[in-house]
Amino acid sequence: MSHPLESAHQHCQSLHEALRELRHNGLPQLARWASRLHEVLPLGGRLLAAGNGGSAAQAQHLTSELVGRYRQDRPPYSAVALHAETSAVTAIGNDYGFDQVFARQVAAHGRPGDILVLLSTSGRSANLLAAAETAARAGLRVWAMTGRRPNPLADAADEALCIASDSTATVQEAHLIALHILCENFDAAGPHGPVVPDRIPVNLEDAT
Repeated sequence: MSHPLESAHQHCQSLHEALRELRHNGLPQLARWASRLHEVLPLGGRLLAAGNGGSAAQAQHLTSELVGRYRQDRPPYSAVALHAETSAVTAIGNDYGFDQVFARQVAAHGRPGDILVLLSTSGRSANLLAAAETAARAGLRVWAMTGRRPNPLADAADEALCIASDSTATVQEAHLIALHILCENFDAAGPHGPVVPDRIPVNLEDAT
């Protein structure tokens, strides 16, 4: 077997093992999270999400599914990817330091009962730990998605979904599947109210 092909098989095997663990241990947790989201978001609550690098992309993937849709049409919900607020991130980083880029946004946008989702393959990012601490003081519920336990972010969160793999790529890929399952469970949790119309009238002539 050639080296590239062997590496590809190892990659797939690593993901297979991570998904087997997720299937056996993580699905009930994701169902609970979806049920909680269904209690919070339709009543005007907000989900905040953050990560660094590839995990930032995963966080933004989650918020886009909630503001847009996953599979079925439903109302949009308030979900903000904190790292995507580029002017805020750079201003806070410049004035307060990179460790505070998420914490200060949590303090600004988070309200008691809201949910903060933090994604990290290592579970050791200082800016995510600061965000978790700020969220706890502000009354938000903190969910972490990380790599292997033990890690500080999992310990700081109210709940953590941890992927027991030493491969960063595998952890991120498993996180994406977990996020899709979360969105699927959220959509299935119950009625979501009327769907926002595809086209909103922009003048009186259109409205008639």
